[in-house]
Amino acid sequence: MSSATLLDFPPPKPSARDLMVRALDPHVLIGMPHLSGCGLSETWLMKELGHRHWLMLALHLGMDNADFRTADGEEAYAAICASSLTAARFSDVQANDILTIRSVLSTVSRTQTLTRHEMSVHGRSIGACELVSTFVRRMVRGDNHSITRVALREPQSTRFEPSFLARAAADARNGRLEEHFGFPVMTDKALRECRFEPSLSQDFNGAGLLYFAEFQALADRAFERWFPDRRSLVHRDVFFLGNIQPNESVVFDLLALSDDSLSAQGQLRREDGYVIAKIFCRWAL
Repeated sequence: MSSATLLDFPPPKPSARDLMVRALDPHVLIGMPHLSGCGLSETWLMKELGHRHWLMLALHLGMDNADFRTADGEEAYAAICASSLTAARFSDVQANDILTIRSVLSTVSRTQTLTRHEMSVHGRSIGACELVSTFVRRMVRGDNHSITRVALREPQSTRFEPSFLARAAADARNGRLEEHFGFPVMTDKALRECRFEPSLSQDFNGAGLLYFAEFQALADRAFERWFPDRRSLVHRDVFFLGNIQPNESVVFDLLALSDDSLSAQGQLRREDGYVIAKIFCRWAL
C-alpha cells in the first residue's frame, strides 16, 4: 500500500461527560490566574469549587452534562444557598505549587445537596469549604428578583446526611437564626455602608445572576476600604438570600465588629432594601 493512501484520522472528540470527569481531577498547577496579592485567590477558588459542585451534582444525577431543566423544559440552576470556608491558609500558596482538592458529595434533603472540599499543598491543609445548593428558576423571564426554588428529580438515594451549614442557612432565611460567630443575626443597624455597581461583564455569571463568588468579593472590597491593615482570612460563612438585576446597585452593610476587630458580621442588600446575603468573617491574629 502506498504511503499516499494512508489517512490521518483525528482522535475522537471527548464527550461532555468525559470532560466533566476530567474537570474533577484533584490536582491543579497554580499560576497567576489562581493567585491574588494575598496568596491563593478566594474568588477563583469559590468559582472553581462551585463548578466542581455543579459537575458532581450532574454526575450524581446520572446526567451527561450539567444542563439542568425543570419538568416543563425551562432552565434551572443549582444555586449556592450557603458556603462555609474554614481554616484558610491561602497565603501559603505560591505559583507552581500543586493544589490538591479532595471532594465528596452528600444529599442533605430532597431539594438540597452539599459538597465538601478539602484543599492541600505539599501535603499541608490550606482550608476546607462546604457548599450547599438548591435548584432554582425564574418565575418571570429575565427577572432576577423572581428566583424561586424548584424540584427537578428525586435523588438517587433517600439517605440524607445532616448538615449544620444547611440548617443554619434555613434558619437564617426564616428568621430563626439568633446568633452566629457570636453576633446577633437579626440586627440590621449598619455601622458603615459601602455601595457598589456590579459589572454585567465581570460580576454576573452565564445565567445572568450575580455570581455567588462575587458576594464575598464585594464584602472584601468594603473591608479593605475600611480596614486596610486587616490580616488573612481564616473563616467565612455566607448565607445567600436573593439576587439582583443587571445594572442594579448593591450595598454592603457592616453590622457588627468584635472587640479585637478579628470577627465581623455584614450583609448585602439591594436598592429596595431587600437583604440578599448575610456574611460572617474571621481573620487571623
